[in-house]
Amino acid sequence: MLLAIFVDDVDIVNFEMDASGPPTFVNGELLKMFVGRRVRTVVQVQRDEGGVIVGQSTDGHQLTIRGSLDVPVSHSHFMEVFGTAESEQSICAEVCTDFGNNFDAEIFNGLCKFANKVPFL
Repeated sequence: MLLAIFVDDVDIVNFEMDASGPPTFVNGELLKMFVGRRVRTVVQVQRDEGGVIVGQSTDGHQLTIRGSLDVPVSHSHFMEVFGTAESEQSICAEVCTDFGNNFDAEIFNGLCKFANKVPFL
C-alpha cells in the first residue's frame, strides 16, 4: 500500500507501508500508528487464552498476541514480541522471547518514545 503525506499543502512525501522492513519499537500507544508494519514490543503476560496471549504493554495498554508463541511463558513474566501489528491492540507474532519477571518496563517505554522521535534507530 502506498501512502502520501501532505506537508504544508505543497510537498508530498511517499512511503511504502509493508511488513518486510526492520521492526519499529512500540508501546501500546504507538502501536496504532504502525498497523500493517513490523513492530517490536514487550508485554507483561496477564493470561494465555488457548495460544493467544493477553498482556499489558509497558505503558499500560492491553494487547493481544497471537501467532508464533513457541516459548512457554509464565503469568506475570515479561515477553518480547517481534511481529506485525494487526490492529491498534493486536500483534501477529513471529518471534517471542521470555524476559522473565525482572524487567524495567519504564526504561523500555522511554526507548519506544525516543526511537520514534529519532527515525534511524
